[in-house]
Amino acid sequence: MAQRPFVVGNWKMHGTRSMLAEARAIDRAAERLIKVEVALAPPYTLIHATRKEAVLIGVGAQDCHPLDGGAHTGDISAPMLKDAGASFVIVGHSERRADHGETDAIVKAKAEAAIGAGLGAIVCVGESEAQRDAGNAEKVVANQLKGSLPGGEEAVARLTVAYEPVWAIGTGRTPSTDDIEAMHRAIRAKLVDIYGETAKEVRILYGGSVKAENASEILGVDEVGGALVGGASLTAESFLGIIAAAADLAEG
Repeated sequence: MAQRPFVVGNWKMHGTRSMLAEARAIDRAAERLIKVEVALAPPYTLIHATRKEAVLIGVGAQDCHPLDGGAHTGDISAPMLKDAGASFVIVGHSERRADHGETDAIVKAKAEAAIGAGLGAIVCVGESEAQRDAGNAEKVVANQLKGSLPGGEEAVARLTVAYEPVWAIGTGRTPSTDDIEAMHRAIRAKLVDIYGETAKEVRILYGGSVKAENASEILGVDEVGGALVGGASLTAESFLGIIAAAADLAEG
């Protein structure tokens, strides 16, 4: 891969202070694996503590509100996340889209809020199994990109896209490498269509049952610029296997 690979651990609704030991171990290992950009997105409650314990890796959030503040009980704004120590926000994850009814327009607003607050935005897209079986995967993802990506060429510098086929998240199933490459190439083409040639610098991550055993194969696919990792990021042992695979490919 031409760019420094970006490997992000999404802890989802997991994590108490006892898991800071895992974050510290990941942080220490990142010092040796400098060819990989590593980050964790713990739950809100651990962002500040993780930032204090892990100084070499990125720390981000799993979501944000589109507005900077207001009467929105239980929500957290992008400026609040930045103040807590976050450097990026994941928006549009399929679990947010499904569980909270988030539309492309809402995802776009959240991405723009994150970028407006000086944070990076990882915008997630991906098709369902039914959509893939119907032959509509690339069309579905292209439409999600069109509706979800933040506006303005200045957004490109802070943007990452994560492709996560919904049917592969947490299931142990992954698409073939040919399917992954085809989708990542289609995403790249759509990014260039939207933003122009500068979009060639945007990293496109793959997510969906990534683990140490398949990381080398997936990360070696053309246009795959890293990984968004769920369950395998919850322990340093399993997450570091993925990071090491990315480092080996970056050195090759």
